[in-house]
Amino acid sequence: LKGHAGLVNACAFSPDGKRIVSASWDNSLKLWDSESGKELTTLKGHTGSVWACAFSPDGGRIVSASDETTFKLWNAETGEELATLKGHTDSVRACAFSPDGKRIVSASWDKTLKLWNAETGKELTTLKGHEEMVRACVFSPDGKRIVSASDDKTLKLWDTKTGKELTTLKGHTGSVNACAFGPDGKRIVSASSDKALKIWDAETGDELATLKGHAGLVNACAFSPDGK
Repeated sequence: LKGHAGLVNACAFSPDGKRIVSASWDNSLKLWDSESGKELTTLKGHTGSVWACAFSPDGGRIVSASDETTFKLWNAETGEELATLKGHTDSVRACAFSPDGKRIVSASWDKTLKLWNAETGKELTTLKGHEEMVRACVFSPDGKRIVSASDDKTLKLWDTKTGKELTTLKGHTGSVNACAFGPDGKRIVSASSDKALKIWDAETGDELATLKGHAGLVNACAFSPDGK
């Protein structure tokens, strides 16, 4: 799949698997046909590098996060820009839809996360507590919690209703670059610049295991669909 004029930072499949969205340093996103690899459309509007992208659960919208301190909502069929969400004071590095598609969480270099109404684009609450930039964020499968990963070497669990910090997951010795919930929501995996991954109990925040073997920093992580 060729067409971007800069390096590609992120990509995601649509829920039905028929399309792919990609995010690039060329300030754009592109939609692709996943069968043919054909470029369908280019999503233009950002004025800075695009760091992250995600489809809504119904596949109708795309959210993207950018260096320009904003993130945007797009029509996933037409590529039309629907809204620009403003509120962060530094680069937005990650974004995710809630499982019901009604909310969005964003993570920024301004050390905060924000929750937004996915329909109106209205800011709902700011999640404060990290001491350094936040690199990753994701909703739990039931939508009740968020986990975030930060350069402060920790992960944090948050209550999505109140925005309250539930617990801090400590153990990594380098920046935490990525995080993911297991399919049942009971475990979390994290990837760090300390060359390790860790598995955590998502209820208590207890560290369950450390996965060692990489010779360099670990940028990404994900559970298999069966959680094994």
